Formats: sequence, C-alpha cells, structure tokens
Amino acid sequence: MIQMKHLFNMPVEVEMPLQMVGATPIGERRIAKVTGGSFAGPELKGTILPGGGDWLLLRADGVLQLDVRVTLKTDDDALIYMTYRGFRHGPAAVMERLNKGEAIDASEYYFRVAPFFETGAEKYDWLNRIVTVGTGQRLATGPVYDVYQIL
Repeated sequence: MIQMKHLFNMPVEVEMPLQMVGATPIGERRIAKVTGGSFAGPELKGTILPGGGDWLLLRADGVLQLDVRVTLKTDDDALIYMTYRGFRHGPAAVMERLNKGEAIDASEYYFRVAPFFETGAEKYDWLNRIVTVGTGQRLATGPVYDVYQIL
C-alpha cells in the first residue's frame, strides 16, 4: 500500500493575461509567467522566485497539459529547482466556468501534478531522491497545490 505525507501547500502567482501563442499543430499553446508565490510545510517553507513559467497546452480532447519550471527559495536562503508536469480537465461546463474565473470546488474537476526537485543545498538534499504528487485547485489569482511525498 502506498503511503504519503504532506510536503507543502503552494499558492502560485501568475501574470495575467497569459501569453496566447494560439493554435499549433499539437494544440492551443499558452504560456503563463510565474511572478511569485509561496510554499509552506512541516519540513520546508519559503517563496517562489519570479521568472518561472508554465508552458500550457490545451489538447484537442479538452485536457490542459502543464509543463512548469520554478525556483523555490527557502526561508533559510536555499534554492531548489522544481519542475512538474500534470493535467487539468473536467466536464466542459465546469471548465468553462473555471476559465471565466468562477470559484469551482476542486472535487468537480481533475487537477494533478508530478513534481521533481533539484538542489545543491545539503539540508534539502533529500529532495533530490524522492517522488512526489500534487493535487491542484485553480483560483482566480492562480493555482494552489498540495504536494505529497510518496513514502
């Protein structure tokens, strides 16, 4: 049986409007510039540095595919590179309301990510060797994730 422990909660701030690249051969490409945010959990906390991004792809089947890269700065000044891929999708009516900025309960749609970490900070070296999963919720201000370590 798989066991997990909560690693951190992470609200992400993104610049609006998104960069709308448009319809490409593989879907509708959008780019979200990450401008900040925070993360906090029992073993680490800090801020998300500006300069990251999310290379979003809205596929023909209605699934939004995420490809995110950000730098985390812990409260004790360690830098952690975090990447994650994931999916967000749900019933068309729910996704339409969500895209209009309406508050939608996260149970009404699927929003999951798989984060990985890289750091040279000795204190957080354990992050280089773990697998994590996250659940997401899309708010008007940006996504909020709960990230869990798979034990």
